[in-house]
Amino acid sequence: MKAPARPRTARPDGDRAGPALPLDRILAGDCLQVLPTLPEKSVDLVFADPPYFLQLAQDLWRPNMTRVQGVEDAWDRFDGFADYDTFTHAWLSACRRILKDDGAVWVIGTYHNIFRVGRILQDLGYWILNDVVWVKTNPMPNFRGVRFTNAHETLIWAARAKRSRYTFNYRAMKSINEGLQMRSDWRLPICNGRERLKENGVKAHATQKPEALLTRILLATTRPGDVVLDPFFGTGTTGVAAKRLGRHWIGIERQQSYVRLAHRRIAAVRAEDAPHADNPEARPPAPRVPFQQLVEAGVVRPGQRLYFRGNRKQPARVRADGRVARGRDVGSIHQLARALAGAPCNGWDHWYFADASGDLHRIDELRQSFRKS
Repeated sequence: MKAPARPRTARPDGDRAGPALPLDRILAGDCLQVLPTLPEKSVDLVFADPPYFLQLAQDLWRPNMTRVQGVEDAWDRFDGFADYDTFTHAWLSACRRILKDDGAVWVIGTYHNIFRVGRILQDLGYWILNDVVWVKTNPMPNFRGVRFTNAHETLIWAARAKRSRYTFNYRAMKSINEGLQMRSDWRLPICNGRERLKENGVKAHATQKPEALLTRILLATTRPGDVVLDPFFGTGTTGVAAKRLGRHWIGIERQQSYVRLAHRRIAAVRAEDAPHADNPEARPPAPRVPFQQLVEAGVVRPGQRLYFRGNRKQPARVRADGRVARGRDVGSIHQLARALAGAPCNGWDHWYFADASGDLHRIDELRQSFRKS
């Protein structure tokens, strides 16, 4: 295995006398022991995916009598609500100490714990800005059929204090949402497929979060060069998203098997010019151009072929109403792209057209040309 790059360190706010901040590094250990060693007011954002305290009393079985692999790890066990509350109060207090005055925190949870977390956040002086509902497009069903399918998790976004001048990249969020304000219900699939880490055919981490979720959080509430800390780093999703977007990261993780996987994941990431990673707030949003507008203007013709991700097999055809059809599937460029990709995606980046010489180009080139005309 290739040795990881030498981690960087920095002094918070130019303080040459204080301890160095270990940038882009995984700190092995319990967060309650590691957090007090970090400099005060040195971090811009905390993302936390703490134990949910699921309180599972019995095994879960599918209809075909295969056992559901749930959260069975020791890190999710507590003696009771009082024990869990003490733990939550301790780590949230430690995070507030290291957050800059204008810093913020994101905490994700389920009905098992998120309401207790919210109360403790307020008791400690955090100022809640939003609760965001992550609506899972492919949730695990309720196999026993005794409750509603649990198809969402809740994130709390809170500033360090009521008067904190927290970061919110409003224009960036509007830009990736087709010119509309980003809402507080986010429809994203759970982590599966190639993204889901496995060892010997078994999930490496029971509650691995999708990279799309962390990418949206960091795009929305950090700037390039900001420092993001994750006190429950797990297999490193926060570090992966931060590295791609040009943010610094610090992870704390006590389980060595997770640390090993996180190192490997992050080392494989190449920092790139991700969309909106520069400073989207420094420029005005581009005017919204619906695909139907290109059809009406004759830029795209009804019947014209479009190719998903440049694959010339099974092309789609443009309809006069601005929708596209591929076989029996009909929808907007975004709806059909999502169906084909099996994940949220922007149709402008995934559909291609052929020019007069047969070369393929993204349809976003047509939109950009239309804006300039």
